[in-house]
Amino acid sequence: MAYAKIPDSVIEAVLRHHDIVETVGKYVSLSKQGKYMKGLCPFHSEKTPSFTVTPEKQIFYCYGCGKGGNAIKFVEEIESYSFPEAVRIMAEDAGIPVTWTGNADSYDAAQSGERDKLIEAHELTSKLYHYLLMNTSHGQPALEYLRSRGVSDKQIDQFMIGYAPPEWDTLVRFLDKREFKAEAMEKGGLLIAKQDGSGYIDRFRDRIMFPIRNSEGKAIALAGRILGEGQPKYLNSPETMLFNKSRSLYNFHQSRAAMRKTRRAVLFEGYMDVIKAWTAGVTNGIATMGTSLTENHAMILQRNVDEVLICYDGDSAGQAAVFKTIPLLEKSGLRVLVAMLPKGMDPDEFIERKGAEAFIRETIERPVSVTKFKLIYAKKNHILLEEEGQKNYMLEAVAIIAELDSSTEREFYLKELSREFDISLESLKQDCFHHRQQHQKLKPQRDNNDNSWNNGRNEIRRTPSSPSVLPAYQVAERRLLARMLQDSETAQAVHDQLGEAFNVEDHAALAAYLYAYYAQGHDPDISRFIASLQDDRLERTAASILMMDDDFPFDEQLLAHYIMEIQKVPRFRGIEHKKEEMVQAERSGDVLLAARIASEIIALERQLKGQ
Repeated sequence: MAYAKIPDSVIEAVLRHHDIVETVGKYVSLSKQGKYMKGLCPFHSEKTPSFTVTPEKQIFYCYGCGKGGNAIKFVEEIESYSFPEAVRIMAEDAGIPVTWTGNADSYDAAQSGERDKLIEAHELTSKLYHYLLMNTSHGQPALEYLRSRGVSDKQIDQFMIGYAPPEWDTLVRFLDKREFKAEAMEKGGLLIAKQDGSGYIDRFRDRIMFPIRNSEGKAIALAGRILGEGQPKYLNSPETMLFNKSRSLYNFHQSRAAMRKTRRAVLFEGYMDVIKAWTAGVTNGIATMGTSLTENHAMILQRNVDEVLICYDGDSAGQAAVFKTIPLLEKSGLRVLVAMLPKGMDPDEFIERKGAEAFIRETIERPVSVTKFKLIYAKKNHILLEEEGQKNYMLEAVAIIAELDSSTEREFYLKELSREFDISLESLKQDCFHHRQQHQKLKPQRDNNDNSWNNGRNEIRRTPSSPSVLPAYQVAERRLLARMLQDSETAQAVHDQLGEAFNVEDHAALAAYLYAYYAQGHDPDISRFIASLQDDRLERTAASILMMDDDFPFDEQLLAHYIMEIQKVPRFRGIEHKKEEMVQAERSGDVLLAARIASEIIALERQLKGQ
C-alpha cells in the first residue's frame, strides 16, 4: 500500500475523532430524514438534495455525482488533499501526534516529499523577500510605495508582502546555500534556467512580492508587481505541482472563517484590492490570480458561502468581466450581487481617495442585483437624450427583465422602467410576455440539456426518472457485499463457497480486499475498511452498496440463493458462446459440428434448470 507508513492506529483514531456528520456539517447544511442526514451536494450543483450521510455507518454518498466514502475521503475531496495530507491535517486537528514518515520507495510518498520541499522553499523565499522589503535599503523604494498607497506595516506583515531585488541571482544563491536543488526549484517556479544551459536566474526581479497560499495557509506560489514602468505589470508563478491558477484563490486561507460566518464572499480582481479592503474591514475578500473566474473557483466558493458580492473595477473591462463571472457563479447555485464603483475607479483607489468608511457604506453595503446591474450596463450603451436611444434601451431592458422567473421581480423592474420613462406598465408587460413566449418557442420540446437539473424551472416540472433495474446477479452481488461489509462470518462463508468469482470487476476487487481485511484480524468497521482501499472507484462502489436498504432478511437459504445467482452467469455466458460457435459452424456448412454443439447446449441448459 502506497501509504503504509501511516499507522492503522492513527487512521482509526482520526475516524473515531471526526464524526462524519460533524465533518460534513462544516461544509454542508444537513437535515435529518429518518436514519439519514440529507443536504445539497458540495461536489456538484443541484437544487434537490441527493447528498446523503449515514451516521450509523459513518459514510457519505451522493446519488447525483456518485462520490462517496468516509470522513477522510470527504476532507480529501472537499479540500483537494491527497490521502496522507487529509490524514495528517485531521490528525493534527484531533491532537494526534504526526510521527509517521512516507514510504521512500513509493511514488506517492516521493511526490509528497517533493511537495513538502517546494512548500518549504516558497516559505523561505517569502520570508527572504519580506525581510528585504522591511529591513534593507534595496527595499526602501518599494516600502515607501506601499505606504503611499495606504498599506500599513501591520498589513505588510500580515500578508507577508516582500520585495525581490533587481539582481539576477539573489534567490539562486539563497536557495543554493540551503541545499535546495536548482532543478527542482526551476520546476517549482522559483527559478528560470538560462537559455545556454549554464545555470539559473531568479524568476522575480525588482518587484513587490505577494505570497500565494493554499487553504492551509502554506506558500505555494508568488505574484510580483513591477516597481515603476514595464510589462507585465503583474507576474505570477507558473503552474506547478503546488499551484493551479484555476483552483487557487488569493487570501482564501485568511478569509474562509469570515466567509463561513457571513455566508458571503467578496470577489475582487487584484491582490491590492483584497489587502486594502481588509484594512477597511472586509475580511471575507478573495481574488483570482491572473485569470478569469473558473468553474473550479465557483465550486470552491459554493462549498463555503451562499452569496458572492462581485467587486470589480469600475472601468469597461472590469464591468465586462462582471458579465462573464455572473453566469459561472449562478450556475453553481450562488446568489450574486454586484458592487458599483465610480467609472474608471478600482476598489483600491476608492479606499485611497474616499476612505474605508465610504467604501463600506457606498459599495459593500449597497450592492445591486444581477438584473439591476444588467440594466445599468445596458443603459450605458444608449444615448438616452435621444428618442431612438430611449426606445432601444427600453426594448433591451424588457428583454433582460423577461429572463426573470419570478413574476413579482418582473413587475418590480417593469414598474421602475415605467416610472423612469413615463411608459404605461401594461404595454411593458405585453412586450415582456411576448419575449417570454418567444423564449419558450425556441426551447426544444423535450429538454435534453445535460445541465437541466440545475434549471429552477425544470426542477418544478420534472419527475424523477425511474431507476435502472439491475440484473439479478448484480443485485445478489451487491446484497452479499453489503452483508459481508458488516458481518465477518458471512464474508467467511462467501469466501469458502464463492471466493472472488464475482462477475462485476469492482465487486470481485472489493471482496478480495475484504477477505484480506478480515484475515488481518480486523473487526467489521465500514469506515475503517473504506480507508484501507486507497482507490477512488472502489471507495465509491463500497459507499454506493452500503447505501442500499439493509433491512432485508438474511439467512443461510438466502445466502445460497445469491451465490447460485452469481454462479449462473458464467454458465449463461458459456451457453451464449456455444450458440455463437454453432451459428459459425452452420454458416461454414459443417453440419456435424453444429449438431454436436447443439447437443452440448442442451446439456448445459438442463444443468442450469436442475440447479
